[in-house]
Amino acid sequence: MSSLLRAWRIGRVLLRYRLDNLLDDTPAGRWLKLARPFVPRASKEVASLSRGARLRMALQELGPIFVKFGQILSTRRDLIPPDVAVELTMLQDRVAPFDGLKAREMVELALERSIEEAYASFDTTPLASASIAQVHAATMHPGDGSGPRDVVVKVLRPGIRRQIAADVALLHRIAGIVERTHPAADKIRPREIVAEIEATLSGELDLQREAANASLLRRNWLNSPDLYVPEVVWTHTAERVMTMERVYGIPSDDIVALDAAGIDRKALAAKGVRLFYQQVFRDNFFHADAHAGNIWVDATRKENPRFIALDFGIMGQLSSEDQYYLAENFMAIFNRDYRRIAELHVQAGWMPATIRIDELEAATRAVCEPYFTRPLSEISLAEVLVKLFRTAQRYELTLQPQLILLQKTLLNIEGVGRQLDPKIDIWAVAKPVLEQILADRYSPQRLASEFRKRLPEMITRAPEVPRLLHAWLQQQVEGKHELRMRSHDLAELARVARDGQKRMVAAILGTGLLVVAAVLFGLDAGGPRVWAIPAAAWIAGLGGLWALLAAWPRR
Repeated sequence: MSSLLRAWRIGRVLLRYRLDNLLDDTPAGRWLKLARPFVPRASKEVASLSRGARLRMALQELGPIFVKFGQILSTRRDLIPPDVAVELTMLQDRVAPFDGLKAREMVELALERSIEEAYASFDTTPLASASIAQVHAATMHPGDGSGPRDVVVKVLRPGIRRQIAADVALLHRIAGIVERTHPAADKIRPREIVAEIEATLSGELDLQREAANASLLRRNWLNSPDLYVPEVVWTHTAERVMTMERVYGIPSDDIVALDAAGIDRKALAAKGVRLFYQQVFRDNFFHADAHAGNIWVDATRKENPRFIALDFGIMGQLSSEDQYYLAENFMAIFNRDYRRIAELHVQAGWMPATIRIDELEAATRAVCEPYFTRPLSEISLAEVLVKLFRTAQRYELTLQPQLILLQKTLLNIEGVGRQLDPKIDIWAVAKPVLEQILADRYSPQRLASEFRKRLPEMITRAPEVPRLLHAWLQQQVEGKHELRMRSHDLAELARVARDGQKRMVAAILGTGLLVVAAVLFGLDAGGPRVWAIPAAAWIAGLGGLWALLAAWPRR
């Protein structure tokens, strides 16, 4: 019931801000038209606002999940109108704040001490307010270790866990409907996608986990001329409160301020692209919420500018297999090797082995070739990758939820890069970085290092090998080899069995309705019962339809 109420509230918000026209010609749009008479129209002040402002206000009212969606859109000025993009950027750090005195109370509760004891000063006026938390300036007592003196304190919004739980419950309900009704639900995997979103938001609600993310990223880039990560104050950090070094910089989308500071924007844009590939394929730990509000620029370094990273609630990691196949896919795109792209999709298990490679190769070529007629500086690698995945879905691509963060981050990084330098050649910057990373990762020295690292484990397990080999050979000789199936295979068999049961029940029911119709016709023949003929005809039609649906072939 709560999910239905939440869906109704979403519809009311869309109608109140006059956004229902964005959903014309969709099932949701038709439902909203039916609900329009029951929802008060927007005030004249709201109606007079631009569409971007109305969309921003609606997303902000709907909560964190929708604000996150707006943040992603705000970086894609090549995909959405400029007026909408400008408004959505305001979602990044200008969400309406909650009471600073309430924030002070929550800090004291989380740290189990008074504000005066914890900090030398604490400003109740927030520096920034986002969808899940807000940030306050503070200073540490002189005797609090050798850490930073000026700090910021991040505090979760009150009631945010309950609000996110309601939104996630609604998403689970929608995912269940999609899974039951969509013909390609087993490829889209809606429940796994919702589970991925839920896990991401759960991570953002644990500020101690975010602090651990910041510490690891800082360690990866310590003393780097390219990226600075502020220091965490662990003595003043808990699950609902995080304290870290205060940093100063210019948001990466403030072009006027960057130019006034004399920052080399072209060098900065190229550095941002290199940072992305190094984080993903070298460190396997990347900032996955890299919109302009979370990526600042150090204004003190003009000739060799560096980025400052903020907000570490959403970080991404990939398995070694996904890393390999993604890197190879990027290199195949760079080299226009379409057959290699098709082979990699099958080898990675993203598509069934029954797919014809030549057909997938031809489809890939049809997507990519039009892009190569443009100058490389105008080609969006993220856009090519998204279209490749969409094309592959027609060939039974299984959507990989663990790659959603990477795809989103690539969109963000390209958006930020093109804001800094509209003429940046993403391909020319990314290709040599990726080539070098792959050369280092699969070099003889790296392989030897990995072998030395695993040698103790191999030595420990070596005595078990003869026994295991003997047991396997014994099973082969005696014909007792076990057949083990993956959970996906079992789920598919269960689905087929359920479909068979449903069709059998439907066929029996349809036949029963036909029998009832025949009995009614017989009653009519035995006497003047006017109601029997139309009733029999109606039931016979229903029974026939039911039997037809039962016999209809399904995938």
